[in-house]
Amino acid sequence: MEEDMCLIKIGPYSAHFTGYLPQARASQEFCEDIPVVTNAIFVLDFISDELRAMDVDFRIVRDVKNIGNKASYEDLGGPEAVEKASVFYETPKTYSAGTLSIHYPFVERGGYVGIIEAHHQATGLSYRSVFPFYVGGGHYAKYLTYYALLFVFCGVFIWGSGRRSIFRPKPRAV
Repeated sequence: MEEDMCLIKIGPYSAHFTGYLPQARASQEFCEDIPVVTNAIFVLDFISDELRAMDVDFRIVRDVKNIGNKASYEDLGGPEAVEKASVFYETPKTYSAGTLSIHYPFVERGGYVGIIEAHHQATGLSYRSVFPFYVGGGHYAKYLTYYALLFVFCGVFIWGSGRRSIFRPKPRAV
């Protein structure tokens, strides 16, 4: 299970995260970026049974600082900034069945950050997981220059491989 890309650590506890797009791509599951702007369903299945006894809340925050996929809670600017940038908040509840399901209608493409907090009632301790994601297509624009250079290099190589003088030795006269 440690190699599961959809595994989320909430402090010492684990959960399996899956996203669904029922209107756009009903048969596909996502655990990272969401490829289209549409209604989404987030499902969190608790792997660690301890989470079933905790109050768990779920928040979606706009990545207003454009931190990207390295975002941490501290990068978001503290509780006030998180509250201000929040687009969705599900209050803390106990999910004794071990499954949390959230429906959210995305209307804007861009960067978002999901925040899950688990509050241990007996000890008063809280655990947090932060997972950045992008909605509405990959965040691949930063790689466009590299792809363009690679394409040009391949084109020059293919063009040059057909030319005798560049890549092949000239035949010797006998």
